[in-house]
Amino acid sequence: MAKLAQEDILAYLEEATILELNELVKAIEEKFGVTAAAPVAVAAVADDAAAAGPSEVTVTLTDIGGTKVAVIKAVREITGLGLVDAKGLVDKAPSVIKENIKPEEAEEIKKKLMDAGASVEIK
Repeated sequence: MAKLAQEDILAYLEEATILELNELVKAIEEKFGVTAAAPVAVAAVADDAAAAGPSEVTVTLTDIGGTKVAVIKAVREITGLGLVDAKGLVDKAPSVIKENIKPEEAEEIKKKLMDAGASVEIK
């Protein structure tokens, strides 16, 4: 049997149909006792990432508590909004304060708002 050059193999793969490639993969699996399935370690890494928690969360002000002025000040500091906009956001509670942020940043925001007397939810 003549030895094929790498270029010949690549040329065949470029011109082969999906069915031909599928048959080739099956033949290679049978001939060499291997599998073309994705390694299990990749799935384990994905499971670990999912178990670690979400990479982005949303901070929602659920209740302003008894110190509305302090909560408005905290919202202004966190969001950079003006007084009127921050007051409007607080008055509409429950309302989203920040979306798609890292969990660490969300915890800092939650602490500031809770210190001001508000109730906060992180999703």
